[in-house]
Amino acid sequence: MSSKPLDYENLNENVKKTQYAVRGELYLRASELQKEGKKIIFTNVGNPHALGQKPLTFPRQVIALCQAPFLLDDPNVGLIFPADAIARAKQFLAMTSGGLGAYSDSRGIPGVRKLVAEFIERRDGYPSDPELIFLTDGASKGVMQILNSVIRGPSDGILVPVPQYPLYSASIQLLGGSLVPYYLEETANWGLDINDLRQSVEQARFKGITVRAMVIINPGNPTGQCLSVANIKQIIQFCHQENLVLLGDEVYQQNIYQDERPFISARKVLFDMGLPISKELQLVSFHTVSKGYWGECGQRGGYFEMTNISPRAVEEIYKVASISLSPNVPGQIFMGLMVNPPKPGDISYDQFVRESKGILESLRKRARIMTDGFNSCRNVVCNFTEGAMYSFPQIRLPPRAIEAAKKVGKVPDVFYCLRLLEATGISTVPGSGFGQKEGVFHLRTTILPAEEDMPAIMDSFKKFNDEFMEQYEDHRGYSRM
Repeated sequence: MSSKPLDYENLNENVKKTQYAVRGELYLRASELQKEGKKIIFTNVGNPHALGQKPLTFPRQVIALCQAPFLLDDPNVGLIFPADAIARAKQFLAMTSGGLGAYSDSRGIPGVRKLVAEFIERRDGYPSDPELIFLTDGASKGVMQILNSVIRGPSDGILVPVPQYPLYSASIQLLGGSLVPYYLEETANWGLDINDLRQSVEQARFKGITVRAMVIINPGNPTGQCLSVANIKQIIQFCHQENLVLLGDEVYQQNIYQDERPFISARKVLFDMGLPISKELQLVSFHTVSKGYWGECGQRGGYFEMTNISPRAVEEIYKVASISLSPNVPGQIFMGLMVNPPKPGDISYDQFVRESKGILESLRKRARIMTDGFNSCRNVVCNFTEGAMYSFPQIRLPPRAIEAAKKVGKVPDVFYCLRLLEATGISTVPGSGFGQKEGVFHLRTTILPAEEDMPAIMDSFKKFNDEFMEQYEDHRGYSRM
C-alpha cells in the first residue's frame, strides 16, 4: 500500500524537527509512572493551580456570573455574590455581542482592550492606544502570531536568549526561520553582554542570515533574573542600531522576589529615552493571566501591544488574527479583571489584596527555600530566583556520569533528570531543552510546590543527588563553572 499524506515520513519536515522539552521525554515518562501509581510532583511547567495555588476569589465570582448570566436575574444573587462582582459581570456582559458564547472582534473585545491600555498607561506613565492591543489565547499565541509575521523564510533570524523558553525555538523551527542564540552569563547572575550580542549577529550574517528581531524574557525563564534599566537601555539601543524589532516577553512581571531590581517594562524605558528612538524602535510586548498571583493558565488569556508598528503592518496582523475569528472570550474577561482589579473602597478589595499578597509572599519564601536547598547539595550551584517561577541550578555531572549517559544514548542532563524522576517522582526539565553552553548541565524546576511541601521535596532531591554523585564521582574534584 502506498504511503498516505499524514504518514510520519510525509509530514512537514519543520513539524518533525520541532522540539518542546517542557512536554518532552521527561514529562511523558512522568505521565507513564503516574499511571502506574507512582506519586509525581510535576515541576516541569509553570502551572500554579495544578500544584495547589488557590484561584483568586473575585475574578472567579465575576466569571461565574458571566458564564451563567441567569444568576443575575435571581433575587437572591446578592446573598451569594458581592455587589462589586455583580456590577463587574454586568459591565463585561454589556461589552460583548451576545455573552461569553459569542465571537468577539478578532483583536478582542474593544472595552477590554481599553482597560488594558489604561493599565499600561498607569504602569508606564505613557498613553497606550487600544487599537494597537490584540487580545490572544495566552501570550504564547501572540508570540506565534508576531513571529509568523516577522519570519519570511530560513534566512530570517531571531535573536533568542540562551537558556531560553522553548516556545521560541519550537515556533521559529515550525515557521521555518533560524534561531540566532545569544548566551546569558551564569556567573554574572544570567546577565547580558552587548558585545556577545554583536558577535551573535555578526556570526549569523556570516552564515547569510538576516537578523530581524530580538527576544528578551524579563523576568527570565528559565533563569529567573530581572533586567536592570541600564541593561534594557543597552538592548533598545542595540536593536535601534541593528534595525531589529524588540519582542518583550514580560509575562512574569508580577513575579518579583527581591527589592533591588523591580520590574520595568521595555516600553517605559523606551519612552523615557525620548526622541528620536522612542518614535523609531519597533517593540511588541506580551503579557498573560497565566502567571503572577493569578496563575490562570487554563483560561488562556493574554495580549500583545505594538509600539511604532506601521498602520499597514497592523492591518496585516489583524487580517491573520481574523483567520481564527476570535480569542476565547472568558480569557478576555480574565484579562480585563487582571488589568482592572478591585480598588480601595470596593467590597472585595481587602480580600483580593489579602489573597494576592499571600501568594506573592509565599512564592518569595519558596524561591529562597529552593535556592538555598540546591546550593546545599553536592556539585550543584544555583543563582537566586529574582523573578518568574523557576530555579535553574547547574548540575556538575562527574565524567563517569556523562559516560554512563552516553552508553545508554542519553544527553547527560536528561540521564540525570530521568534518574531523579524514577527515584523521587520529581518531574523536571533538563537544561538541554532550553539551551546551555557546551559541557555545562542544568535542570529547570518551578518554585510552585506548596510552601509546606517544599522542605520535604528539597530533602528528597538532596538525598538523590548525594547518592548519584557518590555513585559516579571519582573524588578528584573539578571546577564549578
